Amino acid sequence: MELSIRDAQARFAEAMAAVMRGEKVVITRHGQPVAELVPPAVKQPLNFAAADAYLAEIGWESQAVKLPENFDDPTFSRKVLGLDD
Repeated sequence: MELSIRDAQARFAEAMAAVMRGEKVVITRHGQPVAELVPPAVKQPLNFAAADAYLAEIGWESQAVKLPENFDDPTFSRKVLGLDD
């Protein structure tokens, strides 16, 4: 649906009903689009099962990160960075 600004003001309820039906309403000024009324995007919940299946498909079986045993040692980052003690 396309409406001028003046028509959009006069027929706002009709425009909103169209948006609620899933239609896009374009509001124009001098024939040029200036705004669009669209229904909100529906966010889908995360599908962890699909993510696990995809990781298995590409060969990434383990999602766990392996850290060295001395990772929590305060000197670990100094050794990794090559800094002297």
